[in-house]
Formats: sequence, structure tokens, C-alpha cells
Amino acid sequence: MKRYLPFLDWIHEVKGKSLQADIMAGLTGAVVVLPQGVAFAMIAGMPPIFGLYTAMVLPVIAALFGSSRHLISGPTTAISIVVFASISPLATPGTESFINFALILTLVAGLIQFTLGLVRLGTLVNFVSHTVVLGFTAGASILIATSQINNMFGIEKPSGVSFYESWAYLITNIGQTNTLALSVGLITLISAIILKRINKKLPHMLIAMILGSLVGYFFSTSQQIDVVGELPKGLPPFRMPVLSEGALRTIFPNAFAIALLGLIEAVAIARSIAVKSGQQLNPSQEFIGQGLSNIVGSFFSSYAGSGSFTRSGVNYESGAKTPIAAISAALFLILTLLFVAPLAAYLPISAMAGIIMLVAYNLIDIKHIKTILKASKRESTVLIITFIATLTLDLEYAIYIGVIFSLIFYLQRTSTPRFVDLAPDPSDSKRKFLNVQKFQLKECPQLKIIRIEGSIFFGAVSHVATELLQIREGDETHLLIIGNGINLIDTSGAELLVNEAKRWREKGGGLYISGLKLRARQSIEIGGFKDEIGEGHFFDDKELAVKTIYDLLDKEKCKSCQLRIFTECQRTD
Repeated sequence: MKRYLPFLDWIHEVKGKSLQADIMAGLTGAVVVLPQGVAFAMIAGMPPIFGLYTAMVLPVIAALFGSSRHLISGPTTAISIVVFASISPLATPGTESFINFALILTLVAGLIQFTLGLVRLGTLVNFVSHTVVLGFTAGASILIATSQINNMFGIEKPSGVSFYESWAYLITNIGQTNTLALSVGLITLISAIILKRINKKLPHMLIAMILGSLVGYFFSTSQQIDVVGELPKGLPPFRMPVLSEGALRTIFPNAFAIALLGLIEAVAIARSIAVKSGQQLNPSQEFIGQGLSNIVGSFFSSYAGSGSFTRSGVNYESGAKTPIAAISAALFLILTLLFVAPLAAYLPISAMAGIIMLVAYNLIDIKHIKTILKASKRESTVLIITFIATLTLDLEYAIYIGVIFSLIFYLQRTSTPRFVDLAPDPSDSKRKFLNVQKFQLKECPQLKIIRIEGSIFFGAVSHVATELLQIREGDETHLLIIGNGINLIDTSGAELLVNEAKRWREKGGGLYISGLKLRARQSIEIGGFKDEIGEGHFFDDKELAVKTIYDLLDKEKCKSCQLRIFTECQRTD
């Protein structure tokens, strides 16, 4: 039942301190989403109230049927922009026709996401590496902070400007700074930091927003600052999307793009928070949760949404324990609209900016980023490319680019298996085989011993063939491959080994393989390649292999050899 009703997995944890923490986190989240919902709806070309409806419906469904305990779904910047771009050529923003197209778009995108989840394609997100998530999160965090910097300074910014244009506009117009707005924003930001250091259990963000609001209220007589404004009242009404074949055919390509973008956003955000919380995610279940939330939302005046970086970060930082926090945030939003909408109208936009900038900073995993930059050049490259792409391109393209470069480096790594020369250690009584170069060991003039670390498949055949050619050009007549590091041998790899075995026979010796893993050995046996290489050329352990191959060596050369690196050599007259 938990597979179909995932909330059964955590519902028993909702009690006592956990419930209290979730309610406080939900209250904070409800305050945060108030101005965001209105702003995102306007970006999407929808009436402002639709952003709030989306923030009420989607989080509840996604929380009940998703897998993340901290992800908050709802309206987002990226999805809102794509919704506007998709529908504005078809209808005038804000009109009934535009709204209907948006609801159809949401329904179709939700059905696509739900279907992908049902067929368990959540494993696709495994190709989004942790490094890509770190780079994307860091870049998105800076974008979030940048989006709020003008609100912090009380300077109105033109819509649709890029990351660099936002900062350029701020610097150019710094003289227009609203000192009261900046003071309220800084007081809110600093108060939240201090309160968290005093006691992490305090709802520091909520208290800080209240302090900022009070400062703005009492000093607003000297200078005016922007506030959220009076909010409309009412619950999300039921609204059936009016479907038509023509509309579906027109909408589907854009719906598919929104579905993929929404899934990538949601899972990337959930994973970035799961790294901190230690939770194990089920990506396929997250697909289902996101799909159901959009399907249900399309019937209750909600447009397409996904996971929110800002609100999910606030939710986690506020101490949320279970998805009840997301549900309570939606309930508090409903109550706010019904009963305390006039009071919420006094919330300064700059106070919100201060909190959101703090959340943005907390989303950057500085510790892990430093580790990657020190540990791996390839991973560092992926991290930096994803980070820069996030700042300069659309968010979905940033993730695509990060994934592409991760796959390129992965293919480079897997297509170049490592070759290690081995030889017995003369100082060890058991003659343990060690790395020749590392320990400066001497090798047998007639028998070359190597270990291959990596799979021998079609993508690696060229590299393996080149390495084996170089070895074959040496003076040795026999080659022993230690195969315990070979995970896979496909048909191309097996054919390569067959050809190599023939060439070593032509050289007067042979090719031998020891310690091959079961899966790789079965591939060779099933394909009939074992007989072509030679039945007696496969061994379970290298000791037996060396003993057998030694008997095939040229004994005249052995007599004149001064190295005598094998135990068998000691018995040579």
C-alpha cells in the first residue's frame, strides 16, 4: 500500500515535537509564498489570484504522493516563464482563453509526468550527478539572491532582464536606494542570522519577518516602502479545462517541455536538500507526485508548477520534519486569505527579500564544493560549467549541459580502462603481485602480467587494442591478464581478445586470463569465444596461471635469466 499511498510511510511520525516543527515551518512558508504566488502568476500571464491557488493545491498533492519530505511544490519562476512563452502566441494574457490554454497545458504536463512515474523512469535522474546538482543549486541560489537585490534596495527593476543586467541596473541606479527598504531588509536578514545562532529551534525566519514588518510600519511615515498589498479572498474554485483536439495538438510539445523541466527542477531540488537531510529519495514516486499535483491542480484553477528552490529551502531551514509542513503551509495560506489578508498587506517586500537572500546563501553547499574542487579536475569542470550555465542560460538548459558534460567525462573514463603492470614482490614470502612502476619491481623477460581495471566494451575497444599492441611489441611471448577488475566484456570486447590470442600464438606464446568475474566469464562462454581463445587459457587464480604458464616458457632463456622473480624460477638449474 505504501507504494501507492506513500504518505503511509511517514504519517505515524506526525506527533509531538515533529508536528510542532512542521506547523511552524508551514507558517513561515505561507508568509514566504504570499508575494511569490502573485508575482509568478503575473510572470505567467495569469491573474494574480491563480498564483495563490497554485500555491494552495499543488503542495498538498505533491506532499502526499511524492517521496521528498521537504520539497515544496507550487508556482516557480522557470515554469511561469515557459507557460507565458508557450501560450502568449495563442491568446492574450489574462483572458479566459489564455487561462483555459494554461489549464490544458497543466493537465497534459501532469499526465506526462504521472505516466513517466508509473513506468518507473525515475532512474533517468540518476544521470543528473551530485556534482551537477551542486553546481545548479549554487547558480540558482545566486539567481534567487539577484532577483531580490533590487527589492532589498527598494529600486524598481525592469522585467525580463538577465543576471548581469540586474546587477548593472542596480549599480547604475544605486543613488535611488530607498533607505527605509534597505534598513528593513538588513534588519530582517541580520535578525534571522542572530536568532538562529542564539537558538536553532526558534522560528528565526518568521520572527525576523515580523520584526522587519514592525520597523517598516513605524517608520513608514518618513519614507514609503513597497508592501505585499491587499490580497484577494476565496478558495480555489473548481474549473474544468475545456479540451479540444486542436488545442491538445498545439499544446502537447510545450506540455512535454514543461513536464521535463518540472521533473528536473523538482528532483534536483529534492536531491540537493536530501543531501543535507540524509533522506533516501524515490525519483519515480516524485514523478508521480508532481504529475498528480498538476493533474489535480488543473481542475482547481492552478497552472503548472514544480518544486521551488526558495520555499523548499525555507521549509528545510525552518525545521520541517515531514510533508505535513507543506500541507500546513497551504492551509495557513488559505486562512491568511480568508481572515488576515489585511494584515498581510503590511508585509514589506524588502523584508521578504532579506529572508529569501538568507535562504539562497544556505542552499550553497560550500563544504562539498570545496571537496570537489580539490579532489577531481573532471568533476570540478562539470561543477563550474553547470554553475556558469545556470547563471547565463535558462535553468533547464543549465541542467542539460551539466548532464551532457557528466556523461562525456563518464564515457571518457569508462572508454579508457586502466592498465597496471604487475610483478611479484621479492621481499614478500608469498610473492604478492604489486604495481611495477609504483614499487619499482623487475618483470619476467618472457611473461608480461597486467591488470585491466574497467570494462572491455565497444566504447573501450580502441583504447584496449592500442594498449595491447604496445605490450605485444615488447620482447615477451606470453601475456597474463588479471581480470578481477573487469566488470563487463561485450561481443566487441570478446572478439578483440580472440584476435589478441591469435596474435600472441603467432608470436610463439599465448594470451591467458585469470580471475575473471562471473558476469564477464559468462559473456565469453555463451558467445563461444572461450574455445577460440583456448580452454586451458583461463584460470581461477593467478598463482595457478603463473605455474601453468611457467612450464611453457623457453627454459634455455630461463637458465640464463638472473631475475628469477617467480617461486618456480628458484628450481631452475
